[in-house]
Amino acid sequence: MGKPAKLDLTPDQTSAIIRMAWEDRTTFDEIQRKTGIPESGVIKIMRRELKSSSFRLWRKRVTGRMTKHEKIFRATRKELKDW
Repeated sequence: MGKPAKLDLTPDQTSAIIRMAWEDRTTFDEIQRKTGIPESGVIKIMRRELKSSSFRLWRKRVTGRMTKHEKIFRATRKELKDW
């Protein structure tokens, strides 16, 4: 298999993806529904567009954060409602 095709995004599209990625309540699943770009693609965009220190800060922030992962977020909310 070859490399996946590079995304041709406008500056406005790239900016919108970065904004959604930084938002706590916007899940990667929602970003994919809106843009067609999966979590791995969002990570690549963030790595390419942000300064390395900003990228590390963002990765630390979203890694394991339940609100960025819809399945985990929904399961946790259900547990709290059932409690």
